Amino acid sequence: MTTENPNPSTESDQPAQTPSEPEIAVQTSEQIIEELNQKLLEAQDHFLRAKAEGENIRRRAVEDIAKAHKFAIENFAEHLVPVTDSLYAALSAEAVDAKAFKEGLEITLKQLLSAFEKGKMSEINPAVGDKFDPHHHQAIASVPSEQEANTVVSVLQRGYSIADRVLRPALVTVSAPK
Repeated sequence: MTTENPNPSTESDQPAQTPSEPEIAVQTSEQIIEELNQKLLEAQDHFLRAKAEGENIRRRAVEDIAKAHKFAIENFAEHLVPVTDSLYAALSAEAVDAKAFKEGLEITLKQLLSAFEKGKMSEINPAVGDKFDPHHHQAIASVPSEQEANTVVSVLQRGYSIADRVLRPALVTVSAPK
């Protein structure tokens, strides 16, 4: 008779050995410091690049504003060149009669007013009897008149505005209160 092992065991009966757990990477303080220093250097680099980009944008904006101021009148000046040409032509013309000269001046004035219109510039030319507007008119004198008080009696000099902003008010005389 064979003796049997009272505790027969097979490989399946034995508890399986657990595979060794992956070693948890334990960093030394030097490694942590090195990583943090690397992140700090990256952050500093990003900061310096962003700061430089901000300075470049600011510098370009200053240059653009300077160019805008320098050349703001360019468009308006282009509309005035034909008026100048007409004035030179009138000055170089031989002696002509007064009527032809006046017609030439009227055409030149139309060119000038057209240039004003294209440049968003308009005349302030109040009619006699219009109510005095201190935002658009400058009263030079107050004269007795049959008109209602504080109305325009005469226009001494036309005013001008650019895009609803008064460049020069119209110089007017107004009626005095009775």
